Amino acid sequence: MPITRRPAPNPWLVLTGLALGVLVTNGFGRFAYGLILPAMRNDLDWTYAQAGWLNTANALGYVLGALATMVALRRVAAGPLFSWGLVATAIALVATGLVPDLWWQSLWRFLTGLAGALSFSTAGALAARLFAENARHNALGIAILFGSGGGMAIVLSGATLPPMLAIHGDASWPWAWILIGGLSLACLPAGLWAARMAEPAAAPNGGAAKLPVRRMLPALAGYASFGLGYIVYLTFLSAWMAEQAADVVQVALVWVLLGSCITLSPALWRGVFARHDGGVPLALVLSGIAAGSALPVLWPGLTGLILSAVVFGASVFMAPGAVTNFTRRNLPPEAWGRAIGLFTVVFACAQTIGPWAAGLLGDLSGSIGVSLLVAAAVLIVGALVALWQKPL
Repeated sequence: MPITRRPAPNPWLVLTGLALGVLVTNGFGRFAYGLILPAMRNDLDWTYAQAGWLNTANALGYVLGALATMVALRRVAAGPLFSWGLVATAIALVATGLVPDLWWQSLWRFLTGLAGALSFSTAGALAARLFAENARHNALGIAILFGSGGGMAIVLSGATLPPMLAIHGDASWPWAWILIGGLSLACLPAGLWAARMAEPAAAPNGGAAKLPVRRMLPALAGYASFGLGYIVYLTFLSAWMAEQAADVVQVALVWVLLGSCITLSPALWRGVFARHDGGVPLALVLSGIAAGSALPVLWPGLTGLILSAVVFGASVFMAPGAVTNFTRRNLPPEAWGRAIGLFTVVFACAQTIGPWAAGLLGDLSGSIGVSLLVAAAVLIVGALVALWQKPL
C-alpha cells in the first residue's frame, strides 16, 4: 500500500503562526509594559529608576535566554525552542498580574524576557527558510514576521489598556496583565502549529563552521545601539505623555497609530532588504528610530507625538528584520540560527542598560524627555557605524 505524504503547509500560513508568536513574546511580553507603567508607577509609588529596573530585569532574562538559545541550537531544533518560549511567556504574563510586590514583578519580568528570547531568537531562523528560493518573498516574509507580529500587539494593547485603566483607575493594572496574558494564551495553538510545521527545516547545527564575527562587527555594533536606544521610547513614551498631561484618548491614539505603522512597515522596507547585502538597511532603520525618539521632545504636543509614532513605528521592528536579512544573504543556512542568536545576545546585553539608565537620568533631570534625546543620539551613532558593514 503506497504511503501518502501530508502536503506541505502554505508557507504564508506558517509565517502567520510564527508572527503570532512574535506578537506574544515581543509585543505583549516586552512592550505592553510601557502602557501599563504609568498606572503601576502611580499606584505603587515607584520612581522612574524603579520603573526602568523592571524592564532591565526583563532584559537580563533576555540575555540569559539568548545565550541559552545559542547553546541549545547545537543540539535542539529551532521549532521546540520557539514553542517552549512561547508557552512560558504566556504563562509569565498572566502571573505578572497576581502579586504587586517589586520582587514578584522583577521575577516574572525576568522570566518573560528569558522565555521570550527562546522564541524570538529562533523565529527568524524558522521564517528565513520558508521562501529560501525567492529573495523578494523571503525579504517580505522576514519583514512581516517582525513588523506585523509586534505591531498588532501594540495596536491591541493601545486600543484596550489605556481606556480600561482610565475607567477602572490605576489600581486595576493587575487586570491589564491578566488581559494580555489571556490574549497570549489564545495565540498558542497557531504559534505551536507553525513551529511544528517549520521545524524540519531548522535542524540543530552543532557542526557548523565558525561565524566570521570580526567581519560582522559594524552590524553587531549597530545592533547594540538599537538595543540601547529603542527600548527607552517604548518604556517611557506613556510616562512622557503623562508629563505633558496627555489625556487617555491621546495616549490610545498614539499607541494604536504606532502599532499600525509597525504592522505596515514591512511594505516600506522589503525593497530595501531585497537590494542590499551590507549595513545600509540597518543604518536607515536606526536613523528612523532616532528621529522618532527625538520628535516628541523637539516638537511638543499632539502633532509631534503623531509624527513620532509614524516615524518610529515605520522603523523600529525592522531592525531585527535587517540583521536577519543580512544573515540570510551573507551566511550559509546552517549558520543562520547561530548568527541570529549572536545578534540577539549583543542586542540583549545592550538592552539591559537602557531602561534603568534612562529612568535614572529622568529622575536626575526631572524629565524623561532628556532620556529620549540621549537615546536618539545613541541610535544615530549606531547608524553611522552600521554604514561601515560590507557584504561578507
